Amino acid sequence: MSDFAPIAIVGRSCLLPGAPTPQDLFDATLAGRSLLAPTPRDRWRGVDPAALAASDRPGLRVASATGGNVDDSALNLTGLSSPIPDVERLDPLVRWVAHCAQQALPAGAARERTGLIVGNLSYPSTMNTAFVESVWTGGDVDPRNRFSSGLPVHLVAGALDLDGPAFALDAACASSLYAIKLACDALHDGDADVMLAGGVNGADDLFLHLGFTSLRALSPSGRSRPFHAEADGLVPSAGAALVALKRLADAERDGDRIYAVIKGVGGSSDGYAKGLAAPLPAGQLRAMRRAYAMAGFGPSTVGLFEAHGTGTVAGDTAELESTTRLMREEGAAPRRSVIGSVKTNIGHTKASAGIAGMIKASL
Repeated sequence: MSDFAPIAIVGRSCLLPGAPTPQDLFDATLAGRSLLAPTPRDRWRGVDPAALAASDRPGLRVASATGGNVDDSALNLTGLSSPIPDVERLDPLVRWVAHCAQQALPAGAARERTGLIVGNLSYPSTMNTAFVESVWTGGDVDPRNRFSSGLPVHLVAGALDLDGPAFALDAACASSLYAIKLACDALHDGDADVMLAGGVNGADDLFLHLGFTSLRALSPSGRSRPFHAEADGLVPSAGAALVALKRLADAERDGDRIYAVIKGVGGSSDGYAKGLAAPLPAGQLRAMRRAYAMAGFGPSTVGLFEAHGTGTVAGDTAELESTTRLMREEGAAPRRSVIGSVKTNIGHTKASAGIAGMIKASL
């Protein structure tokens, strides 16, 4: 018998490449449409993406200049309780989190006893890089951009007048999963009645393309194809996605629209491994066992496995192996299941892809 009290998803939002709403994300998924595009010329601070893609100089070339680019030109932050001072001088990810937080909160929801936990990798962000450059060039960049991980969450929590737990965390690609787990803990412990949880990725796009090229993890074809026979790597992408969570009993009492129910969350680490880009099936298996033990049912009842799905040989192979082993362990005849990843459509959004996948699966 599981002691994990069910948690209801009562709100959701996203701002992703080509998908500014959950419905847009669902439509693109249903149509099998890629939302990736060539990197705009002005995105890499004057560096020509095409020139770097054609370069043969180690460390000064990218395997592909394709990515997931967010259009935030139409954001409306009028729902904030108080404005964020000079928000236009801050990194775009501040506005992304603020927008998604507004959209995910159910209409009329009280801001008291509401918290915000966001997975946000500690990579240099667009404006964090600009600030570092300004130190040497004498430019005028807001120094608040030094704090690209935790500060955006605290600014948004203050602007929305939230008084529950509010912080950011970096657990690499598992960041949004850990955000969900910690948000569930806050609800179970009585620290909040509503929790916003999810992820944001606004890392410097040039940094990501150069870095993943050096790691030989970037897709030379510029296509994100998890579990495909011709998959050749990941495609960096940006964006944000949040869900609003309540205890299931409270959501039913309040008559909230319930999009999905969380029955368990499992986590683990691989222990000793060759590196972050070489995951071990054993670590994944431990996490899934814990999640199903919490949920009180086995994987044979599951119809959709929304996977991490990096599109790299090592990552996809490990995930398929761990999932297959899990299914065989149960011993029951599994129902026909499908496995996929929203990264096929939006690319590798790092911290926010897990929540995007949850949104897709709940539609």
